[in-house]
Amino acid sequence: MRRAELITAGVLALFSIYIMWKAGQPAWEGVPWWDNISYVRGEGPGSGFWPFWLATIILASCIWIMVNWWRRVSPPSRSEEKFLDAYGLSMLIKVGGGVTVFIGLIHFIGMYGAMTVFFIYYVYFLGRHGVMLTLAIALGAPIVTFFFFDVAMRIVLPKGYLEPLFIPLYDIFL
Repeated sequence: MRRAELITAGVLALFSIYIMWKAGQPAWEGVPWWDNISYVRGEGPGSGFWPFWLATIILASCIWIMVNWWRRVSPPSRSEEKFLDAYGLSMLIKVGGGVTVFIGLIHFIGMYGAMTVFFIYYVYFLGRHGVMLTLAIALGAPIVTFFFFDVAMRIVLPKGYLEPLFIPLYDIFL
């Protein structure tokens, strides 16, 4: 478990550094490196603002995990047990399979439909929560996501074959 914690934190730290580097690249010709990670007066955040700062937070978290690993403060950093037992492997396959199906469904039923299916699978079948909580999360999360990305941020997420259902919403909110 000790080794797995360090390897996972190291891999995530490397991915964070890569994302920070890519976020600093100019979005178009003539823009200096790293100018797009700041707030642009009169326009809002630059194109690399969110990816850069989220990756910075993830990198800081990875460094903190490594420090705790070195100090042997967290339970995984003191554990000499196997990384995955039978239950852990089973859950990894169930969750990983669900995420894989979620990604595959985005092409057909869009981000919002795939989110609904994934949350029903995850909350109801894996989490064994009640129907009301499952429906609240499975319907509420895509609605909040739609208003945040499509309406507030004007970032259109894939709709798949469900796109005709969103046309009236675009007429109302955009």
